[in-house]
Amino acid sequence: MPPSSLPPPKKRRKTEGKTVTKDLELQITAAVAENASLNPLSDLLHIAQNASYPRDMSKAVYSLYRVFVVIISSNKLAPGGGDAAKVVRKWVWERLDAYVILLLGLLQDEEATLRILALDILLSLLKHLSSFTKSNPDSQPQFHFSHFRHIVQGLLLCPPSTRHGSTASFAGQTAPDVRDHFVNTWFAVHDDIRWCFLRDATAILSKYSSVDHPNLPGNLLSIMEKLTTFPTGPSELNAWWVEELGKKPPKPKNGKADEVDGEDEELRDVENEDEQDDWKKFFDDDTNAKHTKKVVGVQGRTHQLTFHQSLHSLQAHRAVFTRTWLTFLPHLSSTSTGFNRILTTRALNIMHRGVLPHLTRPILVMDWISACVDLDYPSFYTRLYAFLDRDVLHLKHRARFFRLTELFLSSTHLPASLLASFVKRLSRLSLAAPPAAIIMIIPLTYNLLKRHPALMGMIHRTQDADDPFIGDYIDPFLPGETNPNITNAIDSSLWELYSHKQHYDSAVSTLVRIFEEAFTKQGYSMEDFLDHTRDEATDQKGTPSGDGACQNPFLHTSDEDVDIVEQGELDVVSELWVFG
Repeated sequence: MPPSSLPPPKKRRKTEGKTVTKDLELQITAAVAENASLNPLSDLLHIAQNASYPRDMSKAVYSLYRVFVVIISSNKLAPGGGDAAKVVRKWVWERLDAYVILLLGLLQDEEATLRILALDILLSLLKHLSSFTKSNPDSQPQFHFSHFRHIVQGLLLCPPSTRHGSTASFAGQTAPDVRDHFVNTWFAVHDDIRWCFLRDATAILSKYSSVDHPNLPGNLLSIMEKLTTFPTGPSELNAWWVEELGKKPPKPKNGKADEVDGEDEELRDVENEDEQDDWKKFFDDDTNAKHTKKVVGVQGRTHQLTFHQSLHSLQAHRAVFTRTWLTFLPHLSSTSTGFNRILTTRALNIMHRGVLPHLTRPILVMDWISACVDLDYPSFYTRLYAFLDRDVLHLKHRARFFRLTELFLSSTHLPASLLASFVKRLSRLSLAAPPAAIIMIIPLTYNLLKRHPALMGMIHRTQDADDPFIGDYIDPFLPGETNPNITNAIDSSLWELYSHKQHYDSAVSTLVRIFEEAFTKQGYSMEDFLDHTRDEATDQKGTPSGDGACQNPFLHTSDEDVDIVEQGELDVVSELWVFG
């Protein structure tokens, strides 16, 4: 008997499967062009849903992607037509939803190529859906919210793969390659993707509890901690995944969003800023905004902007970023499990460089930070107080240290005796500090006094401030006491700052007089002072000369001592979280 010319059965089944998939794709493509029946779409979807081999799944998924792109591009999903067209449109949407569910499961598949393929297709479909499902081609550019919300749920809730034969490889945690691909390709690159992800992640956090979805906080943090860039000016809002959104939006008027002119649920979901957009009512401009640089771009109160206007507003980006973090942080404190403590530490480690600079008001997270250090670091403030010595005023991390110190001391739950110790210690250190450091201490002290009125008595003890060394006066402050709660600083005065009225540097002597005025100023923006170096102070105000240079004998610090300290590699802020 002559050998058979047919391939072996297994190979024959693969060849037949490939042929069937290709034939169905061609049939559907022709049906779209001829406005014929799209029933073969169900058959192609069935093949993908039942594929077990990664190669077969890949081919079926790709075929479905090409088919849906043809359908979307031909406006089959756009509103219009009679009842029959609406029925067909609904039927196609159901098949597309089933396809999306399949792709979301593949994000957890054990096969790496399928994971990345699924994410690429999901984001590509977002671009097509956002561009071709408008009722009016001349209307404002849109973003397909419901489709992107499915993507965010897939990244954070991680439904299991439905492919036959695939095992659960990540146990509900975001696959590292999927996370990195999403962050590096979309989240950290495109402004529309970042804004919408933050908004939808906030909604998911509000809807799902950490008890029912224990991996949710960790999955979100694993993405958020990878965000190393954030726009700092309107000119940096310039990268768009949905390219139409790069079009300059109209100026805000009357705080009203665009009207929706379609009858379909899908269109309404694209054009409407849905009920989850309460982020817009959450924040307005920073209370210290008048002390910051003037910016250009789309401006206005963030809760009066449309979606398109929000994407071009730096305030809106900061607002949605802030609300995400304020919603996320309580999830870390909901339980005291060891895993949550690890997440809390990770969040604290990125707080100073990746979170605080981009919040609308950093003070909003102070209560959470205070709760963390009270529970996990009971000696935190004692250790922070111990770091306040003359060396910290010369370290290269000085600005970073003072930025966080202001944040740590901003909580209204801290006792006045503890706060007074920090204020007094800073005041005492200013006597031997370089001008650039004093220029940081003065506004920091002002802000603390403004925020904590119980400390105001420290600047109103005029008898102490006149000359603490005359007569029988003894400053009750105990500089050698290591416990900031019992230093008696609350009964002392800030005579050290008063002495700077005679400082040789005019920048210092002028700035310190703010304590003689009524405390009507909103507060200083510390960012205006933290990067003020010693050289800048000298260049701007001139080199000290004449008798004025010797009016305060406590102010001398040799350049040799300063250089020795500045050459050190000690990271003071990092050591705050190390406890023996």
